[in-house]
Amino acid sequence: MEEGSRSPGVHGGRGSHRAAERRGPERLEAFSDGVFAIAITLLVLEIRVPPAADLVDPARLIAALAALWPSYLGYVVSFVTIGIIWANHHNILRLVASVSHGLILANLLLLLVAGFVPFPTALLASTLGTPSGQIGVVVYAATFLGLAIAFNILWYVVRRSPDVLRSDVEQRTIESINRSYRLGPPGFLVALLAAILNPALGMTVIIALVILYLRPSSSGG
Repeated sequence: MEEGSRSPGVHGGRGSHRAAERRGPERLEAFSDGVFAIAITLLVLEIRVPPAADLVDPARLIAALAALWPSYLGYVVSFVTIGIIWANHHNILRLVASVSHGLILANLLLLLVAGFVPFPTALLASTLGTPSGQIGVVVYAATFLGLAIAFNILWYVVRRSPDVLRSDVEQRTIESINRSYRLGPPGFLVALLAAILNPALGMTVIIALVILYLRPSSSGG
C-alpha cells in the first residue's frame, strides 16, 4: 500500500481522536429529566387524605382539608422551584457542545440537592404553624440555597471548561445568564437568615424569589 493511502487515517492525529470521543449532552439531559420528574412527583405524596374519622362528616372533612394548608404551600413552592430548575437546566444544556467529566460531577451535585427537596418540603408541611416551624423553614431555605449554589457551579463548569460550551454561543447570552443566576445564592442566603429571625419572613422571601424566577429569561441559545 502506498504511503499516501494512509493519510486519511492519520490526518488530524490526536485532535481527531479527541473529537471522536466527545459526548453530546443527550444522555446527561435524559438522566437529569428522570431525576427531576421523580423529585417533582414525590412532592404530592405529602398531601395525604385525612383520617377516616374526618371523612364521615362534611364539616370535619372541610376543616381537615383546610388544616393541610402547609402541605399545599410546600407542594406549590417546591413544584414551581424544581420546575424552574428543570427549565433552566434544559436551557443551559442547549448551549453545551460536549460533556466533560467536570460537567458530569457538577450535574450530579445539582441532582443530589434536587432529589433531596421532597424531604425538607415534608418537614416544612409537618412543622409550619407549630412551635418547631422555624426549624422547618430554616431547613427548607437552606436546601434552596444549596440548589442555587449547585446550579451556579453547573453553569460555571459549562462556561469555563474547555470545549464544553458551543462555539457559536454569543457573549451577550453568557452575560444574560450570569445576571440571571447571580441573584440566587445571595437571595436564598437572605431567605435563610430571615428564617432564622422569623419563619414567616423567611417563607415570604422564598416565595418572592420563586415568583421572581418565574419571569421569562432573556437569554437564548
